[in-house]
Amino acid sequence: MHATKGDRLLVHGRTVGQRDRTAEVIEVLGEQGEPPYRVRFEDGHQCLMSPGPDTVVRHLSEAEKQQ
Repeated sequence: MHATKGDRLLVHGRTVGQRDRTAEVIEVLGEQGEPPYRVRFEDGHQCLMSPGPDTVVRHLSEAEKQQ
């Protein structure tokens, strides 16, 4: 898994009734875009995260990076 600052992580719910969550990567602590990442969830909660197989990286487009 590789991510850069500003990318979004989509964390799928693990159990029935648990909703998916989205977090913004605010800092990459691994080498060459690898985990761990410092992330901020929609509710403002921040944490260090080493995503598992239930997580998908949504990369920023070039246009979004320039804004």
